[in-house]
Amino acid sequence: MRAVHLASGSVAIREFATPAVPPGFALLRLRLAGICNTDLELQRGYYGFEGVPGHEFVADVVEAGDAAWVGRRVVGEINLACGNCVWCERGLGRHCPQRSVLGIVKHPGAFAEYFTLPIANLHEVPESMADEVAVFTEPVAAACEILEQTEVEPGTKVAVLGDGKLGLLIAMVLRLHGAEVDLHGRHPEKMAIAAELGARPCKKGEAGGTKYPLVVDATGSEEGLAAAISLSEARGTVVMKSTVARPVSVDMASVIVPEITLLGSRCGRFEDALPLLSSGRMPVERLIQAVYPLGEASAAFAHASRKGTLKILLRP
Repeated sequence: MRAVHLASGSVAIREFATPAVPPGFALLRLRLAGICNTDLELQRGYYGFEGVPGHEFVADVVEAGDAAWVGRRVVGEINLACGNCVWCERGLGRHCPQRSVLGIVKHPGAFAEYFTLPIANLHEVPESMADEVAVFTEPVAAACEILEQTEVEPGTKVAVLGDGKLGLLIAMVLRLHGAEVDLHGRHPEKMAIAAELGARPCKKGEAGGTKYPLVVDATGSEEGLAAAISLSEARGTVVMKSTVARPVSVDMASVIVPEITLLGSRCGRFEDALPLLSSGRMPVERLIQAVYPLGEASAAFAHASRKGTLKILLRP
């Protein structure tokens, strides 16, 4: 089978043996996958990664120990947890100390014709949902994670920094939850997508002294966290959604003196994301900029790396 391979910053297509299917796992055949900022940071050296990336996908089950799954169209949770530790018992397998992570840590990813995941990680995609919508399940779940981590009441003023892929999805999710969202970005044509749901576009640097009880950094840049802190009101919360390969420095006085809470936020539950996508209220297809064949992954990564680019997809 063919798969994308990252090593030392290069993107290549390699031939691999079709993976064996351990007990409790399923063999998946890729239908569609999305390149996200984490994949680009892996290419730049995040986690010292080398291997097959990819964790946003929709696929068909072609082999599984439980035959009832064969033939189903699925998306899948990306954390492979042990299932036995205290974190797993609390339903937080995404923090399991023994976990591996699809396409990121010790488990080959979805940018391949075939890959594996535990059956327990799979979620069937509703028949009415297009692949081009289902492929957004993982990042929409990451956006929904904010609502699980911190209370956001209807009417809460929120600043979302970054009008890229994740920033737009976060703005959509928070707006649908009833928050008053100001989306801070550089590109009016992109911010207009979230504005359709009532988010207010704010050009970068034009906050006008406004402070917020909740600020989300989804810039994907080293400067984003400092910018988010500067927009937080005293005792506010800054949600850190950016994945950046290089270290980020912060003036701690700007956090400690106003007693700001810094909240790391990563993966979310697919049970929250799939109903939102099924509702048709999130225009995620508007975020798709191009679809490349898997064999043209190098060109796809180059396109995804351009500033201002939205979602780039890979199709086998």
